[in-house]
Amino acid sequence: MSEPVQVMVYHQADDYDQVLVAYLESSRRMAGTPGLLGNELQQGVADRRSFAVVSRWSGWDEFATWERSPGHQEQTAPLRPFRDHSRARPFEVFRVAARHGDPFPDGGR
Repeated sequence: MSEPVQVMVYHQADDYDQVLVAYLESSRRMAGTPGLLGNELQQGVADRRSFAVVSRWSGWDEFATWERSPGHQEQTAPLRPFRDHSRARPFEVFRVAARHGDPFPDGGR
């Protein structure tokens, strides 16, 4: 197994409720995906129109396998209309480069 990764997909919308409904539907569709540890919807503090879906994966290999799978497009379709294309890249994959303490002491809640 490879090292854990986090994937951030950036979105932009005026209507929080529409983004929330799309996020919940995408999350429902992705439930049980091998390697997916969980995800969360984050909203910008300075720009409330800015959103990011952060998903945690057990490893790069698991994420890459899912991304190449035929179900990937269907699972993420509800959020696609909100993708933030004003960014050079509307998503980014991160790995832990260093850590101090537990960034999610209560499980990320």
